[in-house]
Amino acid sequence: MQKTRTALIAGASGLVGSHLLRILLQSNRYSQVISIGRRELPIIHPKLDQQVVDFDDLKKYKAELVADDVFCCLGTTIKKAGSKEAFHKVDYTYVTKLAEVTLEKKATQFLVITAMGADAGSMIFYNKVKGEVERDVQQLGFPAVHIFRPSLLLGNREEHRAGEEFGAKIMRPLSGLMLGPLRKYRPIQAETVAKAMLQAASKDQVGVHIYPSDQIERLGS
Repeated sequence: MQKTRTALIAGASGLVGSHLLRILLQSNRYSQVISIGRRELPIIHPKLDQQVVDFDDLKKYKAELVADDVFCCLGTTIKKAGSKEAFHKVDYTYVTKLAEVTLEKKATQFLVITAMGADAGSMIFYNKVKGEVERDVQQLGFPAVHIFRPSLLLGNREEHRAGEEFGAKIMRPLSGLMLGPLRKYRPIQAETVAKAMLQAASKDQVGVHIYPSDQIERLGS
């Protein structure tokens, strides 16, 4: 008899997270899906357990954060966060704290979205933070860590991001020309990333797995 599994998702109100939550609820792999966030989402589903949390004090909620597979879709921009320090809190501190708490509660897989260009040694602040979170999550000791590095994400956001919208308009017509090594620079649909995350989790592989954008596209297609 197949083991009943629980998924936990953080960031289900975001562009990728909103697709991923729907996909997790539809999946036969999970009998329960825990969604954590600062506010409750307007979704009702028999599998769904919504937990409103303070990400600054996640340890307070660790009794409720018990899952097999943890999907982290947390992320912001420096502009939205208001400062580099605030951005670092969301994209590094909240992510690593979530990893620590769920590992303590015996989660076996941690799946996280970072970004193309993530590099702890980068001179670019955004890429450096993404690289640091990758490095430090890997060092925690999960049986499996899956890191997704998408290029420019396509989809309908609740929030307005002028820079990304401009970039999407420029890159869409060029996508067909991005072949071979350039495929990883193609814009990618947020829903494709979400599908790839579930596919990766379903393989139940151990170790660290890093997916550049072209591999995400293949996995999620």
